[in-house]
Amino acid sequence: MILFRKTMAVRGAVCCDNTVNSVSTEVPALYRAILRQNRIKERHVVSVVFSVTPDIDCINPATALRKAGLASEIPLFAASEPVIDGMLPRVIRILVTWRGSGRAVPVYLNGAEALRPDIPTFRAGADSTV
Repeated sequence: MILFRKTMAVRGAVCCDNTVNSVSTEVPALYRAILRQNRIKERHVVSVVFSVTPDIDCINPATALRKAGLASEIPLFAASEPVIDGMLPRVIRILVTWRGSGRAVPVYLNGAEALRPDIPTFRAGADSTV
């Protein structure tokens, strides 16, 4: 059977402290949770885009992901989040694009759930393997 795969994308975010340790822990955890919750095999990922609030400047999230041994063959890109009055601080957002099928399940962790209270989302407490 041939399965039709379309280009899919899913968003997520995580709140981190502005430390190399925090970003290097939280970004890979977010990426893994997105792959797991969306049943994405890393070989199907097309690209990953990050945006970072200006109060996180200790390490690029793409570098943190690579140092964790993830996404070694995948194009990664990071950009600054625009400064908006009242924005949630210390947030790294992610957009994962992959070839697949089904429905995208967004993942918000470690306080970033506040960004999208309107959608049901994966929460770390619901899955002890994160």
